[in-house]
Amino acid sequence: MSPPDPFTGLSAFLAVAEAGGFTGAAARLGVSPAAVSQAVKALEARLGTLLFVRTTRRVGLTEAGAALLARVGPATAEIASAIEAAGAMGSVPTGLLRLTVPRMAVPLVVEPVVAALRRSHPRIAVEIAVDDATVDVTARGYDAGIRIGEYVERDMVAVRLTRDIAWSVVGSPAYLDARGRPERPEDLTRHEAIRYRFPASGAIYRWEFERDGRALTVDPPGSLIVNDGDLLFSFARAGLGLSYVADIAVAAELASGELEQVLQPFLPRTPGLFLYFPRRAQDQPKLRAFIDVARAVLRKRSP
Repeated sequence: MSPPDPFTGLSAFLAVAEAGGFTGAAARLGVSPAAVSQAVKALEARLGTLLFVRTTRRVGLTEAGAALLARVGPATAEIASAIEAAGAMGSVPTGLLRLTVPRMAVPLVVEPVVAALRRSHPRIAVEIAVDDATVDVTARGYDAGIRIGEYVERDMVAVRLTRDIAWSVVGSPAYLDARGRPERPEDLTRHEAIRYRFPASGAIYRWEFERDGRALTVDPPGSLIVNDGDLLFSFARAGLGLSYVADIAVAAELASGELEQVLQPFLPRTPGLFLYFPRRAQDQPKLRAFIDVARAVLRKRSP
């Protein structure tokens, strides 16, 4: 009897781990939830250990499942990349391009670039996952991600997409007329801040400033806490308080006068948005096509 195929059941396992459940995994694989469940159970039986903890509300990885994902996820991504690269040599760019992006990048980069990519390379399918948390693209099976430069891991290839970011404290003219315009970071203690909670860590962001060449952080008071950048903008526009945001994300609101900047002499600049990906992925035709289109489109949109 020939030994069992070691890859049997792995696609179902990876899909459930990525989707967080059997229904989502089934939709992604194009099969029934029962088929996915059967494949995972067969894999667990073959390994002699449970890979998932199943409850009525969620499906989570066991310790064994997490250990398997940590090793198989990157290996599977490498295999898929190698197969796709081999098949695409000498042909037009094709295949599924999976990207993880923060919400801020959607109007600035994703919408214009993907629209142009689909027109010029219709054989490239695109899947976009919007997530403000830091994502390990290799472990999660993404081809590439977009993040602010300072959050890109150093072992990744990084391609600049936007200019540097000048951070801004913004509020509506109505709010600032009523509450006054802060002149120093310490003045924020007398204002209402719209605060941001990091999705992954759960920590609340402390506003960063610079004075006399030194870094300064302030944790301003505020009764509104969000984990979504769009809400920072919309609540500030509504006059509910001050928000700490990237200037490129609110350029239209600043130009129209809906929002006004304060404390500009104290605010830092940081690297802008970058596309990042593992070095092994840089020769994929679909990724090269995205980079070429992004450069062409964003060069025209840059001020």
